[in-house]
Amino acid sequence: MVVDGSKLVRKLIGDVLQREVTDVEVVSCGSIREAREALAAGPVDLVTTSLSLPDGDGIALARSVREDAAQRYVPVIVISADAQAHLESRRFTEDVTDYFDKALGHTALAAFIRGYVQPQPIPGARVLYVEDSRVVALATKRMLERQQLTVLHFVGVEEALEYLEQHRGQDDIGTDLVLTDVYLKGKLEGSDLLDRLRKDFGYGKRRLPVLVMTGDANPDNQSALLRAGANDLVLKPIEERLLVTKTLFQLRLSKLP
Repeated sequence: MVVDGSKLVRKLIGDVLQREVTDVEVVSCGSIREAREALAAGPVDLVTTSLSLPDGDGIALARSVREDAAQRYVPVIVISADAQAHLESRRFTEDVTDYFDKALGHTALAAFIRGYVQPQPIPGARVLYVEDSRVVALATKRMLERQQLTVLHFVGVEEALEYLEQHRGQDDIGTDLVLTDVYLKGKLEGSDLLDRLRKDFGYGKRRLPVLVMTGDANPDNQSALLRAGANDLVLKPIEERLLVTKTLFQLRLSKLP
């Protein structure tokens, strides 16, 4: 389901989906009222919405989707030019599954949505994963390895930095994505690793995507991580589908021209 007040935008998004996603059926809606009527008519697999709609906003639409028992677990994606600002200010509610910034373009949008409705593994892509709980690490590794990803697990930031230092200045920097917990038992935390990668190593968001896992519900702390250069956050407790989608999307985005 594509929900946007602009008929042109709905057509553009619909055309991208029909061209890029196999066997897709697009349900086009111009308002929350139309979307509710469509949801009542039958289930959908994914909802995209703009933030501003003629009769409300995308956050209200997400809440409507959750209130419909048949649609409770359907991904709701906000597509907006202001998505990053909303993410950093933590204005998205838990009813919103994820967000997409329009500035990334239609090719990235297709890859993003395909990751939800038709997730495709990226065999051999490397994820440098920092987690000091072996129980959590084992469960998370299994989630990623089911997608044919290669997981390089380190229990602390110090060990991870030592590994990355060995690849500094080379074309192959040793990993394709970093996944790190925020709070770790060593002297350095996930925020320190993020700071070193962005400032010391000089790796930008496309060169080396960084996903930060956190159970901290404080919106100010979450915003600080995003402003410091995290590509996205993965909130704990970890939901496998969301972790996999975010990881695969960042990997694909980093390879786009």
